Amino acid sequence: MPHVKQIPETVRRVYLIGIGGTAMASLAGMLQQRGYEVGGSDEHVYPPMSTYLESLHIPVLEGYTKEHLETFRPELVVIGNVAAITHPEAAATLEMDLPYTSMPEAIYQLFIKGKHSIVVSGTHGKTTTTSLMAWILEAAGRDPSMVVGGIPLNFDHNFKLGNGADFVIEGDEYNTSFFDRGPKFLHYGANTLIVNNIEFDHADIYADLNAIIEAFRKAVVRVAPADAIIANSDDSKVLSLRNDARGRWVTFGWDRNCDIFATEAEFTPEATSFTAWWQGKEWFRFRTTLPGRHNVLNALAVIAAARLRGLSPQEIQKGLETFRGIKRRMEVRGEERGVTVIDDFAHHPTAIATTLNGARRRYPGRRLWALFEPRSISSGRKEFESGYIEAFHEADRVVIGPIFHRDRYATRYGLDKMMSIPTIVDSLNADGIPTQQIDDFDAMADTVAEEAKPDDVVLAMSSGAFGGVHEKILRRLRGERAASGEQRAGVKS
Repeated sequence: MPHVKQIPETVRRVYLIGIGGTAMASLAGMLQQRGYEVGGSDEHVYPPMSTYLESLHIPVLEGYTKEHLETFRPELVVIGNVAAITHPEAAATLEMDLPYTSMPEAIYQLFIKGKHSIVVSGTHGKTTTTSLMAWILEAAGRDPSMVVGGIPLNFDHNFKLGNGADFVIEGDEYNTSFFDRGPKFLHYGANTLIVNNIEFDHADIYADLNAIIEAFRKAVVRVAPADAIIANSDDSKVLSLRNDARGRWVTFGWDRNCDIFATEAEFTPEATSFTAWWQGKEWFRFRTTLPGRHNVLNALAVIAAARLRGLSPQEIQKGLETFRGIKRRMEVRGEERGVTVIDDFAHHPTAIATTLNGARRRYPGRRLWALFEPRSISSGRKEFESGYIEAFHEADRVVIGPIFHRDRYATRYGLDKMMSIPTIVDSLNADGIPTQQIDDFDAMADTVAEEAKPDDVVLAMSSGAFGGVHEKILRRLRGERAASGEQRAGVKS
């Protein structure tokens, strides 16, 4: 059976390869809500996606085998980008002549088509901006649909199927599948495209920054003349796409030449306030729960999109001031002995810098620990060394864990392409920022619990599970003994 470009209406049993990914989990939930029988497979699914799928009673088969497909007998297989053509279940799909498609194609064909598609793209800030956009529409009574790469606390799900005209989706630039190497966001039929920023990332699929810029260029070109591109004017790489745009080009940023810009920004531990100007005229003073200058830009992008969709400033403000954030985005996991432990998804130097800056503004005057696990392929890249050194200057203490994909660098990319954690440690220590490398997560938790003081803020940053270090730290702070098998080891300074 060939790759299915139009999914038959008769399909009812759908199997997802890589179901534990955030977008694939969203698709699984939407399919189930629409009455499909859903199953899938993955390896080592961790919270929040593991608990999320469990709450939906969607079975997740551990590992990948042909037997899973033979038992489930799917009428359609959605192949995630975790699967190469040699992947056991992808190969079995071809061998068994099962109809298959990609995750972005399935979402568009079954759910987005016929709605106004609002696609939020950019190297950083996609999840926050997408969630905020969806919530502002929801708070205004527009009943949108949405898919986001996290779990917004306002919705407590990473998808929503509404009856309104809008579908808001996080537009990931990562590749679609083994049979479609293009970025996911090209499949969502954007009517409103937000381009937040462009930086080098995903080094496993993009050769360099220019390759990523070209991917975004394709997205911009696809926006029709009657539709809109909302572009970050503070980012020169985004602005370089201006001449390729056929749709209405709307800019946001701090520069007064933007279509919408902010002035008189005020940052407090409780909120961020700023005055928005629209096409040169003072418009409205907004207040948001999100901290940091980067979140002013995220808010401006959403405000512009909401205005173009017909919302009043009062309707927009209602959503801004009631937005509760996203799990694993500056999420407070707990407080013990006066020490606040926070979980965040940041893994790129720019994301780390903006996250730490936001923490500084939210917790002024408090000592800030930065714990970091280089989890993704890109986060371990050699060219990011100087970026990490600069970013971690926002912290008072730094602890860096092991490079998750070290073996992959050794066998596939070469260790010369991998960053040197000792180099980062030595540089930060020389600059007066106490820094350690600790390869064991239990030892890391021991160190933090022993040395943290009341009012300290511990910010743990990783694109993965980080070995559950958040809960380990909180347990140690409560004085609970280490769980069975935990031991102190692997400390380097």
